[in-house]
Amino acid sequence: MKVLETDRLVLRRLTSEDASFILELLNDPSWIKNIGDKGVRTLEDARRYIAEGPNAMYERFGFCLYLVQLKEEGTPIGLCGLIKRDLLEDVDIGFAFLPRYWSKGYAYEAASAVMEYGRSVLNLKKIVAITAPHNESSAKVLEKIGLKYHKMIAFSNDDDQVRLFN
Repeated sequence: MKVLETDRLVLRRLTSEDASFILELLNDPSWIKNIGDKGVRTLEDARRYIAEGPNAMYERFGFCLYLVQLKEEGTPIGLCGLIKRDLLEDVDIGFAFLPRYWSKGYAYEAASAVMEYGRSVLNLKKIVAITAPHNESSAKVLEKIGLKYHKMIAFSNDDDQVRLFN
């Protein structure tokens, strides 16, 4: 199930056994503020999220969000991977980590590996990213991996705008 390995991290496909971690991550206030409330409230909701989200995308496209875990301990710390959204022309990179693992370089380390994987293994010509307008930490990581702010976009008239990086 391992997809990528860096000096300190392993990125692998999610399994139903990761439901408790997903439940914690998706209900963290930082996830809800920066990404949105996915309505995942129980372990069963988390299993369904894994099956219908990342794993379904993997089956359809051959990539998805991967669980990021510390190599030495095997502790899950976040998600990082590639997403194909119906509302974006290009594949985008996404990541989210539990706050206790912020400011340690893990997001940059994982995102750099995913960008290289997308370009060299998946042969993606263009990878973009979106962030909430107030999410400066993620914007800094995106710029560090070579993406530049392009413009504000909204997926529909009812949606808040997000920053598009390419």
